[in-house]
Amino acid sequence: MPLFGKKDSNKKIKKDGKDDKSPSVEDKYILKELLGTLTHPNIVQLLETFEDKHKVYLVMELVTGGELFDRIVEKGSYTEKDASGLIRQVLEAVAYMHDQGVVHRDLKPENLLYYSSEEDSKIMISDFGLSKMEDSGVMATACGTPGYVAPEVLAQKPYGKAVDVWSIGVISYILLCGYPPFYDESDANLFAQILKGTILVFVCCYIHTSVQEANQTVIGEFEFDSPYWDDISDSAKDFIHKLMCVNVEERYTCKQALAHPWISGNAASNKNIHGTVSEQLKKNFAKSRWKESLPLLSWLQQAYHAATVIRQMQRLALTSGQLQQGPGSTDPSSGNPTPYPDQSQSNPSHQPRSVEPQTNLN
Repeated sequence: MPLFGKKDSNKKIKKDGKDDKSPSVEDKYILKELLGTLTHPNIVQLLETFEDKHKVYLVMELVTGGELFDRIVEKGSYTEKDASGLIRQVLEAVAYMHDQGVVHRDLKPENLLYYSSEEDSKIMISDFGLSKMEDSGVMATACGTPGYVAPEVLAQKPYGKAVDVWSIGVISYILLCGYPPFYDESDANLFAQILKGTILVFVCCYIHTSVQEANQTVIGEFEFDSPYWDDISDSAKDFIHKLMCVNVEERYTCKQALAHPWISGNAASNKNIHGTVSEQLKKNFAKSRWKESLPLLSWLQQAYHAATVIRQMQRLALTSGQLQQGPGSTDPSSGNPTPYPDQSQSNPSHQPRSVEPQTNLN
């Protein structure tokens, strides 16, 4: 059951902590304090809290407009401009959260709800069950939903607000084509795909003459497949690149993203892309495991398997790097640094595919 913001806006939890699917009572008090600091038109509000001898109750603002993907599928027309408007609302809300020191850590379409059934309804961010105040300590816990999680989380490094920006980049990608940028039926392999860009940073730093060149080279291991992206503007693709940059220091902040021409200008196309996007959404996200946040034990198990794959990739990278002509070597035909690996061939068969539900390890 979702924590907040849908038709059941009265959330309760047993004080004895026997409800394994719910947060602890301590977590509820933390959430009460956290949500009490957030007042924004695009964030589901905490209205009241009370408790009895056995339960703690959080009464949330009721939103009735349904989930983001469902509304898109139901629409008769849908354009880049529509997607840009949706993402702008999300960015404004998350920028506000970040200013308050709050990191959501589980941004995904299922947590983006329409306030009402009205055609011009605003989008609301819900479900703060994994959120954390940035000043409450170092964030290093692996948590979130497969496919939307940032590479630094999977790499088990300390992380911060930038993880939310990566998730918004993934959501933006899906809104424009209807399928995810990373996919595998195995969570471990999925995580390895996301982590692969992190390894590419390491390899590029080994081969190129400067870290700056490496940062500019690696933007994430995903593709804009034809014909699904043929009618999507270059500005939209650039926007996604800026949000899904593997190097955290180079990744846009929410405020930088809000200033991008695809959001703040007129770069978003008005061409109707509803047919293609809605078809892919129905194929890829009905009964999808992408909707499920992984429990900690499952994260640890999957991260272990992904780490094994990545260690193999590191060994391969070092071996291949030693075969290069040396740091800063160039392709004799172009004079440019020799790329590693050939990212244009990294996944030549990548096409939108239906995502089948998968049981999490517990």
